[in-house]
Amino acid sequence: MRVSTAALACVLAACLAAGCSDAVDLSRSLEIQTIASGWIDAGVVEGKRRILPTLSFTVKNTSGKTLPLLQVNALFGRVGDEDEWGSSYLTAAGREGLAPGASSALTATSQLGYTGFDSRAEMLANSQFVDARVDLLAKYGSTQWTRLGRYKVDRSLLAR
Repeated sequence: MRVSTAALACVLAACLAAGCSDAVDLSRSLEIQTIASGWIDAGVVEGKRRILPTLSFTVKNTSGKTLPLLQVNALFGRVGDEDEWGSSYLTAAGREGLAPGASSALTATSQLGYTGFDSRAEMLANSQFVDARVDLLAKYGSTQWTRLGRYKVDRSLLAR
C-alpha cells in the first residue's frame, strides 16, 4: 500500500511540474495596442469639474495557447512619481479564455484624477497639471502578475 501511495505521489508531482513548465510568458505572448489615451469628463463633484486619466487598448494573444481567466491591472500614477495614484482592474477573458490570435478591447479609467473650477481644457493647460502614466500588468489562471509596459496618458480630452 505504501509503495502505491509513493508511486502516486511521484506521478502527481511529475504532472504538476509538467503543467508549470507549460506556463506562457505574458510579457512575450500578449501584444498591447493603444487605441486612445487621455482624460475623460467625470462630471461635477461638490461643485467642481472632474477629469480622470483613461487608456483604451487591445490585448492580443500571440501565444499558441488559450489563456483562461486573463486579467489586466492598470496602475495609474503621475509622471515623475512612482507612487500609485489610482487603478483599474479588468477582465480580458473569462473561463473560456482568450484563444490564440484573439484580441480583447479594454478601457481602464482611474478612480482618481483632477478637480477644479476651471473648464476641463483650462485644467489640462494649468501650470500645476502633472501628466499621468499607466503601468499594465496581466495574469491568467493562477499565474503571477507580469508587467506588460508603461504608457503615457495624452494630455487631451476624450469623448465618453
